Amino acid sequence: MANTFKKSDIMVRARRAPGSKLSFLQDQINRMFFEAFPEPRGEEEEVDIDTWYPSVDIHDTGGCIVVQAELPGLKKEDIAIEVKKNILTIEGERTEDRKIKVKNYYRKERKSGKFRRSFTLPAVIRPEKVVATYKAGVLVIKISKPDEQKPKQVDIR
Repeated sequence: MANTFKKSDIMVRARRAPGSKLSFLQDQINRMFFEAFPEPRGEEEEVDIDTWYPSVDIHDTGGCIVVQAELPGLKKEDIAIEVKKNILTIEGERTEDRKIKVKNYYRKERKSGKFRRSFTLPAVIRPEKVVATYKAGVLVIKISKPDEQKPKQVDIR
């Protein structure tokens, strides 16, 4: 008996991982579960099963917290950033190309629609200390730490 496949039945995902094969596998499993069973990431976040979640990295430079979000295909006018106490929220919408009919796709992996990501940060954020830039599909948010949160050198006497 011959197997027959429609275009929509065949999905292959390829991605290079900077770490080991095991960390790549763990990342893929985590993503699969998060997409299948999304949970709120902050007190303000609403969850919808059809929502896409852009990848985000958050790191500390010592003097500030840096948030980097991958938002390819968006214009900066499509993105909103909100700061409330120690919650940073990024939201926006990516629209799909309506000129292409669904039946004409061989493969459709890119998600579209609204997204909302909220992150609880270690200190209360002062909105005037937040600077955001958007270039080449990457949103970079730099949040200056309050003086009491910045590391201080102590002289030894």
